[in-house]
Amino acid sequence: MKVFKISFLVLAFSLMSFATLTSLLWKSETVDVGEIPQNQPKQIKFEFKNTGKLDVLITSAQGSCGCTATDYTKTPIKAGQSGSVTATYNAAAVGAFTKSVTVSTNVDEPKVLTLKGVVKPAEMVK
Repeated sequence: MKVFKISFLVLAFSLMSFATLTSLLWKSETVDVGEIPQNQPKQIKFEFKNTGKLDVLITSAQGSCGCTATDYTKTPIKAGQSGSVTATYNAAAVGAFTKSVTVSTNVDEPKVLTLKGVVKPAEMVK
């Protein structure tokens, strides 16, 4: 019984320490841009910090539709360093929108980021 308890504790500590190897801390996972003018693309920058111990490499950042282009830090992000994913929404259609960007890395499960707002005719936006 004592061996089982010790084995369990070793396994638990191993899993906890592995979790700290692969952490991205996002400044914000959802951005509401408010009202934006029609036909004027809007860039939204999602920033993060690598709080883990391993280098992180973004392998892809995919918008939920063709109306959202993406760009991202292409070089490995070392522990303690920051990176970003930029989503550019084309703002062609008038009305409320909610779009997502799925970010995949070499170390974590994919993260879904959300951008939302309302597109209005340019003359109606302050």
